[in-house]
Amino acid sequence: MRDLLVIFVVAVLVSFLIKTFLIRSFFIPSESMEMTLVKDDRIIVNQLVPEVTPLERGDVVVFKDPGGWLPARAEVQQPPLVAAFDWFLAFVGLSAPDSNDHLVKRLIGLPGDHVTCCNALGQMSVNGIPLDEPYAVLPAGDMKVSEVDFDEVVPEGSLWVMGDNRYNSKDSRYNGDTPLKGFVPIENVVGRAFVVSWPVSHWAWLGNYPDTFAGVDEAAEGGD
Repeated sequence: MRDLLVIFVVAVLVSFLIKTFLIRSFFIPSESMEMTLVKDDRIIVNQLVPEVTPLERGDVVVFKDPGGWLPARAEVQQPPLVAAFDWFLAFVGLSAPDSNDHLVKRLIGLPGDHVTCCNALGQMSVNGIPLDEPYAVLPAGDMKVSEVDFDEVVPEGSLWVMGDNRYNSKDSRYNGDTPLKGFVPIENVVGRAFVVSWPVSHWAWLGNYPDTFAGVDEAAEGGD
């Protein structure tokens, strides 16, 4: 019994350290990232991004609400035993009760990027480079990758993010009236989602489509 108890305690501590410093799980609370991510999917997030591994355009990022993006919600009261069990699962990283306090979007613009939409073909551009976005979901018959036009330069220390489900995502485009004008502070980023872990039928690696953003860095260095 003593050995089993030691093994259990060590396993819990290891799980806690992994969840705290390396990876953790989140569930998808909305349809804003369809069809890349479907509501109630579980994703695994690399928490070494951005502190150790740099952010890249096209990353699917999880971040804390910058303020005013999410509606206020009432705290759900649970029986003490259920609350204790949920706390334990969250402690070891098997549950994510704070998923509703975070958002999941695709990173489009890094600090200093000039993001605009839309050109004559309905495309968005970053630093003057039109993007071919295979992940973007549009209503049938629509060509524009955004129903609203925009022209923004991403401030230092911030990001421009958008949902893949372009006509059903409250992202940087629609939060211009919040204190940070729709931009997301890099310090709010929890990490980069890299795999769909559940359900098994949705299992997939989450890429950042480097071909889509090819040439954007060079255009930025050229002062576009």
